Amino acid sequence: MKYCKKCLQPDTRPGIKFNEDKICYACLYEEEKKKIDWETRKKELIEITEWAKEKSEENCAPYDCVIGVSGGKDSTLQAIYAKEKLGLKVLLVNCEPDEITEVGKHNIENLIQKGFDIIKMRPNPQIMKKITKDAFYRYGNPVKPSEYPLWASAYIIALRFDIPLIIQGENAALTLGVVNTGLGTDGNAVNVNEGNTLAGGNANDWVSDDISLRELYMYQFPDKEEIKKKNIKAIYLQYYLKEWSTIYNQDFAIVRGLLGRSTESLYDLGRYRRFSSVDSDMQILNQMIKYYKFGFGSTTDQACCDIREGRLSREDAIWLVEEYDGKCGDKYISEFCKYINITVEEFWNVTEKFINKKIFNKDIRTGKWLPKFKVGEDFDE
Repeated sequence: MKYCKKCLQPDTRPGIKFNEDKICYACLYEEEKKKIDWETRKKELIEITEWAKEKSEENCAPYDCVIGVSGGKDSTLQAIYAKEKLGLKVLLVNCEPDEITEVGKHNIENLIQKGFDIIKMRPNPQIMKKITKDAFYRYGNPVKPSEYPLWASAYIIALRFDIPLIIQGENAALTLGVVNTGLGTDGNAVNVNEGNTLAGGNANDWVSDDISLRELYMYQFPDKEEIKKKNIKAIYLQYYLKEWSTIYNQDFAIVRGLLGRSTESLYDLGRYRRFSSVDSDMQILNQMIKYYKFGFGSTTDQACCDIREGRLSREDAIWLVEEYDGKCGDKYISEFCKYINITVEEFWNVTEKFINKKIFNKDIRTGKWLPKFKVGEDFDE
């Protein structure tokens, strides 16, 4: 397990790449941003939006662009920027998660009330429960199936309504440094389904004896040839905006009514920021499992971002990661077990199958899995 020499990114992240100086590509991109001609990129963005307006009129389409939203910090910025700064007629698409939190309900309604039309989609909860359980047992990743309709929905709606432009938020290849994927490192978001979790966005992944492909329509990412044939463009807004960052987006959205997890313990959340993944508690549990699989969770992701943008020293970030990473409140584990109808004991039996034994040891006295590694220091088994 090797760490980036600038931030705390480990090489256990799928798709990650370091350069010869052992610097991750997310840190390299942060330096590259200083050299980018942002005015030229904004002009490119304006050209794309003017094209979309002309194209939607030509197609007699009711909207210029589609934006998939949760009501969180990034999608709030995307929607309001597209509407108020770019002058686009926006259709929002919300794929609601099962067991959405009260804060999540508030945030999506808060965004709608800013003046948007929206299509709300919710996959059949009976099917979602079955494939969530399947994903947990097969991959140790219970949120994996929910990512399929979440990402596919905007592309499906754009195709069906002949809407020429889809606006996504960040490109993980740039912000996380996962350049060894099919995402690409430019502003083109057509290949968004080539990221680590989606793995192509093929609904066949969830077909079983009692679930047919026809029942999984919302899980199937559209054929890219069909997208190209209809001349639909998809872009990452992050690529064009100099101001885009976790904190900028968060502050932008808070001023406009965004709520976070204000009453929960940071130890239960496994992170030190309260304004990410607020619409689903399952994300918290999934980050704990990710920690046991790869040696990092949400706190590492947040800390790396703060190091790159100059808000934290590497030393202070190490303290935060050691303090909060991999934590998850018992209530979130109990909620999940109730959701897929298993016992807490069975949850841990399954989870242990995915724990990376190369970097974790089980304490015989307590039964807890403890890291062999020290955060920020390269570790050889």
